[in-house]
Amino acid sequence: MAGASAADGDGRQQTNGALGDVLVLDLTQMLAGPFVTMMLADQGARVIKIEPPGGDATRLFGPFAQGQVGVPDGGYGGYFGSTNRNKESIVLDLKSEQGREVLKRLVAKADILVENFRAGVMERLGLSYETLAEINPRLVYGTIRGFGDPRSGRSPYAEWPAYDIVAQAMGGIIAITSPTPGGPPTKIGPGVGDLIPAMQCAFGILAALHHARATGRGQFVDVAMVDGVLAACERPVFQYSYDGVSPGPEGNSHPLLCPYGLFPAKDGWVAIGCPHDEFWRLLVKTIGRPELADAPRYRLTRDRIDRRAEVEGLVTEWTSARTKAEITAVLGGKIPFGPVRSFDEIFDDPHIAARGMLAEVELPGITDRTFKVAGPAVKLSETPGGVRTRAPMTGEHTAKVLAEFGFSGAEIESLRRPKAAG
Repeated sequence: MAGASAADGDGRQQTNGALGDVLVLDLTQMLAGPFVTMMLADQGARVIKIEPPGGDATRLFGPFAQGQVGVPDGGYGGYFGSTNRNKESIVLDLKSEQGREVLKRLVAKADILVENFRAGVMERLGLSYETLAEINPRLVYGTIRGFGDPRSGRSPYAEWPAYDIVAQAMGGIIAITSPTPGGPPTKIGPGVGDLIPAMQCAFGILAALHHARATGRGQFVDVAMVDGVLAACERPVFQYSYDGVSPGPEGNSHPLLCPYGLFPAKDGWVAIGCPHDEFWRLLVKTIGRPELADAPRYRLTRDRIDRRAEVEGLVTEWTSARTKAEITAVLGGKIPFGPVRSFDEIFDDPHIAARGMLAEVELPGITDRTFKVAGPAVKLSETPGGVRTRAPMTGEHTAKVLAEFGFSGAEIESLRRPKAAG
């Protein structure tokens, strides 16, 4: 992994990423907020993670690597290591006047600040957007909260705590997800209630940064987790608006296309999609049923939807008699198709290798091997970005970062060694 270059006088650093001149202060925790700043860091931004004494609580989330030596208290689990790569860490106690004053000095030179506390926390600390914008009018202040910030519209649920599962439930995505049509609702595996809003927040922050650099005026960027999930549920929204029927669990099919979904193989499952009629005709010819290509009962998408059980039964009859490899040999590259990959298969997939989607990172205290995290999906031809450094230890960069921002040795020492009470 290539290391980032040293910072210049205003705390910025130049990297091979498009955001190499962007300075981000990261006050986030858990998954949604850290994923926002991870996306910015992957594209070259300098991200300074500001942790409370003791560190981000997710440092204690597993899995943990065997054989780590000399890792101090505060922890370093895989959960934290994945989404906090490419960042530096300093420790500030924002409950103290000294810690808040240090943050304000950092804000004066920052482009972006991101936090995902509950609404009102930063206000109670005297660190509201309005306060920080007086210090730095061009600051882009990004937030992710379960139900958004009152500045953009006060939700009746504004004070409710929210995590991924809550956002999935209240944003509508769970309502249409089930193994079987009409079956019990099912949580989506990855934390999409965090990740979808995070991607939208990163987009909003960069839009606001573009505006700030053109005008000198920053702004407040607000994404509610529930809103982010609902925005991703664009299809059930327009379905209900058009026909007045609330969409329910769909199983592994698609309500507007057929065949389109998952089908069993001898050794697992495969995905087959026919979003256009010509794909249906090609599919049945390829699987040895050419007489069905122009059969009136299956000719158009609406015909196949009306006879969904028949159509899906025909496809299942063919796939269930073959392995994933056998199906791939017949359908791969001809129609929209893909085998359902397990993660051991993904780690060996040549596509994943060719696209650089598994990035190797070091872990502190381990010298004889590296570990893999999911790499960035966004590929830029001139400014590729990427995973440069492992996630930091708690406060690993406190002295270095504060010195770069003009803090004296005495000021840094006073932060690192607070005076004892009494």
